Amino acid sequence: MAYQYRLDLRVRDYECDLQGIVNNAVYQQYLEHARHEFLLSCGLDFAELTRRGIHLVVVRAELDYKASLRPGDDFFVGINTAQNGRLRFDFQQDIVRADGQLMVRARITAAGLNERGRPFPPADLLGGLLPA
Repeated sequence: MAYQYRLDLRVRDYECDLQGIVNNAVYQQYLEHARHEFLLSCGLDFAELTRRGIHLVVVRAELDYKASLRPGDDFFVGINTAQNGRLRFDFQQDIVRADGQLMVRARITAAGLNERGRPFPPADLLGGLLPA
């Protein structure tokens, strides 16, 4: 599958639970880190947006766990974006182990809010990042 962005990572021992697999909550951290790096690669600094009173917030997270990562596994997070109505947008994300096995498929729905908590249309901020 082709992705707009790809971030390569490796599982660290402390991210695993007593069963020797990555804890389910850690996958959300991988996904969030990849979203921040994606935005940064597009010239959008998450911290700077917040200082300007623009808040990108997650409003829904859907994760389908397919298989488990283990300590030392190399993997990547692939991201595609899509408009989801007038005020929301989706990060469609896959976590794929280096051998090509899909580990997690996620759809993270986000919205933008201004400093008064009012909706900020994603097209005004993300422009060309959202396919037409």
